[in-house]
Amino acid sequence: MRSPVIFRCLLVAAVVLAAAVFVFPQTARPQKPAVTADDLSAIRSSPAYAELLLRKTELESELEALILDYTDEFPKVVALRSELGLLEKEFDRVKAVKPADAGKLTLALGKLMVKKAEMATELAALLKSYKEEHPDVKRAKRRVEIYEKAITEILGK
Repeated sequence: MRSPVIFRCLLVAAVVLAAAVFVFPQTARPQKPAVTADDLSAIRSSPAYAELLLRKTELESELEALILDYTDEFPKVVALRSELGLLEKEFDRVKAVKPADAGKLTLALGKLMVKKAEMATELAALLKSYKEEHPDVKRAKRRVEIYEKAITEILGK
């Protein structure tokens, strides 16, 4: 006897939820601002994006050459993959810039981002061998922080 009652309750709940989605679309599904092809074009044609893409291409090429002869655990392979991951984060930062602020995406910014990724990769390698208190680790951390500060100053975030 309870099955028809439960079924009706579930059916009513499903109808109410479906109606809420159509009646209140903004509250049911938050809308993301639409990014047009022109918006991405302004960012992809920036010098900063080009500099990041150049470095990414160099790293991928070097990685492809190494993985033919070495395993994934080879230190240089690990370092290249790490740097590629860091560059992807920088790409995300560049892509997050509003098209109106595309003028901030200069060659200097791209070089800062590439250098920061290189320094962060070196820091990661040092941390595998030394503790946080080691002077070389502290120096490497400070260099990464300096580059990050300059990038943040340019992007304003």
